[in-house]
Amino acid sequence: MDIALVIIGFILCLVGIIGSFLPVLPGPFTSWIGLLILHFTNIVPQNWTFLGITLAIALVVWILDYIVPAWGTKHFGGTKYGMIGSSVGLIIGLLFLGPLGIVIGPFAGAFIGELIKDSNDSAKALKAAFGSFLGFLAGTFVKFIVSVAFVILYINKVWEHWGELF
Repeated sequence: MDIALVIIGFILCLVGIIGSFLPVLPGPFTSWIGLLILHFTNIVPQNWTFLGITLAIALVVWILDYIVPAWGTKHFGGTKYGMIGSSVGLIIGLLFLGPLGIVIGPFAGAFIGELIKDSNDSAKALKAAFGSFLGFLAGTFVKFIVSVAFVILYINKVWEHWGELF
C-alpha cells in the first residue's frame, strides 16, 4: 500500500507543476496534497510542522495569484478602476472563457476599467492592461517555482526513506 501512496503522491506533485500553467488546477495546492499523501504512508513519519508550513505557502501563493494582476495594473499606472476591472475580469474571464479567460480576463478588465475612468486615454488604459498581464505572468512563475520546490521536497523525503520502502 505504501508504494501505491508514494506513486499517487508523486503523480499529484507532477500534476501540480502542470497546474501552475493551467488555471483549472491549483498548482501548488495539488502538489501539497501529494506531500500530504506521502506523510500518510508507514515509511515517512508524519511531520505536521512541515505540512503546515508547506500548506501555508500553497495557500498564500493561491491567494496572491488572484491579487498580483491587480498589483501589476497599479504598478503600470492603473487606477482603482483598472485594479477592480482586472479582478472582475479575472473572475468573468474564468467563468465564461475557461482557462483562456485567466489570461484575457484581467487584461480586458483592466483596459475596460481604465476606459470607464477616462475614456479619452486609451494608451494609459492599454499600459495598465499590460501591467495586469505581467502580473499574471509573475503569478504563474511563482506557482511554478513553488510546485517544483514541493516536488524536490517530495523526492527528498522519499529518498531519505528509500531503504524502508523496498
